[in-house]
Amino acid sequence: MKRVIDIGVLLSRSGMYAALAHASRQGVLQGVTEVNADSRLDVAFRVVERDPEGRLDRYAPLCREILRESEARHIFGCITSASRKEVIPELERYDGVLWYPVPYEGFEASERVAYMHACPNQHLLPLLDWALPALGKRAYFVGSNYIWGWEIARIARERVAASAGEVLGDRYLAVGDTDVDHIIQEIRVLKPDFVLNSLVGDSSYAFLARLAELKQETGIDNGLTVLSCNFTECEIKSAGGAAEGLVSAGPWFEPDGSYGGSFHEMARQSVHELANLLHGRPRAEMLPLSDLLRSAITSGYTPRLDPAHLHARQPAIIARLADGRFHEIKRLPALRADPYLTRHPQTSSSGSMLKVVS
Repeated sequence: MKRVIDIGVLLSRSGMYAALAHASRQGVLQGVTEVNADSRLDVAFRVVERDPEGRLDRYAPLCREILRESEARHIFGCITSASRKEVIPELERYDGVLWYPVPYEGFEASERVAYMHACPNQHLLPLLDWALPALGKRAYFVGSNYIWGWEIARIARERVAASAGEVLGDRYLAVGDTDVDHIIQEIRVLKPDFVLNSLVGDSSYAFLARLAELKQETGIDNGLTVLSCNFTECEIKSAGGAAEGLVSAGPWFEPDGSYGGSFHEMARQSVHELANLLHGRPRAEMLPLSDLLRSAITSGYTPRLDPAHLHARQPAIIARLADGRFHEIKRLPALRADPYLTRHPQTSSSGSMLKVVS
């Protein structure tokens, strides 16, 4: 007889990054179906769902609602780092845990968050280590104007400088802003070897569409390669073909080119990981995450999450989008997460790296 455990789902069904949230939500629901059908597990999950509708101001209240009005202690959700940071105080207040199944910028290790996707030493640094010798050292950065875009650019700037490269531009758009003409004109003039795109949702699709037009207008067949650490299969349709040639990095790409990508797969794996941690441990869902991991390790289970900082070990895969699907270029074996880049020290302690990028 399975014991039924409530879990929360906090993912948007609408809004400017709905494609990402939809893939994650489908991954969670698939994982729940699989766990509930698995006779080897003594747990089954019952979903308590709330829809933030892509609005940042709804995440904290809805997280609070799940934790106060149901028995769910574990919540699967949030897409942006801004939304993740909104819910952490509520998780602390009501003893909840967020399972966060999407890439992020690092420099965080909350005891209330299970970081199940990749952080910069598992996506950005391997991507740049491939790109700088393969594409050239003249880089241009564009990102959404919040912590994801800021931190990805900061880390990338150090890596480019350490490789004797040059950052030609570093530009930001408000989340959802699709007015990209000034950025496209600057790229037209500067002609970088590659563009690191950390835009989210509709902003990214608009940028990719205008960049594709620029390539067609100028007849550029090579160069202006777009790099991304957050573009996956679930956004190909939304980009409308404009993302062809984009090179992305992550822990998973669909082997058959199908829809969900790593947002779907890491969400699905997150549900299975929680089920394995709770199996055979009545009321373990009430434990702090660190205690839950220690309990599982003591009983012989090897968790995906590192007990030291609650990040998952992940492979680093680099893949290029061609003919509507990602094709693997390079694969690194599973890497231990290094969220604070303690094994990747600052490239320079001098002021020589500080300059106005224009």
